[in-house]
Amino acid sequence: MKLTKKNLEQRLDHLYDAIIVGGGAGGLSAAIYLQRYGLSCLVVEKGRGRSFWMQELHNYLGLPPTTPGRVLLNHGTEHMLELGGDYLRGYVEAVEDEGDTFAVRVKVGKVDSVYPVFRTKYLVAASGIIDHLPQLENMQNVYEFAGYTLHVCMICDGYEMMDRKCGLFVNTESAINTAFVLNWFTPYITVFTQGACEVSPEMRQKLADHGYPLMEAPIKRFLGEHHEMTGVELTDGQVIPLETGLVAMGSHYFSEYLQGLNLEWKGNNLATDSMCRTSHPRIFAVGDLKEGLNQVSIAVADGTLAATAIWRDIRRASPPRRWEENLSQPMGVVL
Repeated sequence: MKLTKKNLEQRLDHLYDAIIVGGGAGGLSAAIYLQRYGLSCLVVEKGRGRSFWMQELHNYLGLPPTTPGRVLLNHGTEHMLELGGDYLRGYVEAVEDEGDTFAVRVKVGKVDSVYPVFRTKYLVAASGIIDHLPQLENMQNVYEFAGYTLHVCMICDGYEMMDRKCGLFVNTESAINTAFVLNWFTPYITVFTQGACEVSPEMRQKLADHGYPLMEAPIKRFLGEHHEMTGVELTDGQVIPLETGLVAMGSHYFSEYLQGLNLEWKGNNLATDSMCRTSHPRIFAVGDLKEGLNQVSIAVADGTLAATAIWRDIRRASPPRRWEENLSQPMGVVL
């Protein structure tokens, strides 16, 4: 059921088989499978994650390419609830390992917040990442194009940038190297540093050798209408014609609640085995928090793997179910 401030008290004494931090594609996939395995789970979703911002799912099998990410999430949430799972809008602040259980502290509500603590046998970290976007005085101008013609994932949306005039927006020199992969899709690349980093003579020469202009002035605004980009205006007055853009400015990983646990990390990502199990036997990581491709299709598969591994653990530790009525009957007689 959907939990709120008004009814969450009903679940504070309940021990969940799994609590899933994050209601994106990976978290919802795990929840659906857990409920179908006859286990109990709670999804805690902070809202407005990366998949929520996807305006069109061009590369997801079985859905029209114009399907927004939020439609996929709404269907997944409804499915999980129909199966008897619990769902709470809130922000997981901390997880404490109590031995056989985890205590999960959640902030619920931005105003008059409450801080319930739920307990679970297993934890699935599906809280994901959010991409850093160019920071303009008018951020609504950025949101007008983000997810439409301003992209954050080359693997997802390289096709949409094919042979189009493309801006590459970076904040470090190392990110400029993205241009030399992006050129598989389009050679019409202009690099924008927004004044955020120094560019070495070697990198300047490499860009020049490929014919890629380098713009270092900050961005004033994106140009276009109806989500279709036509260019960028810089603070020095220059206007650069563009048809699309790729942001390569890094991401924020929503993993603060895990920092007090003894887990193996590889950079910002959690190290996992083939079933998405972390170095802690009862903590799993799915989607963008674990190593691998940041794709909706991968996250959905991760959720399936993690839920199945949890079910296997619990099944193997549980006594077998017997047909009790038949145990009192003579052999060969079936009721």
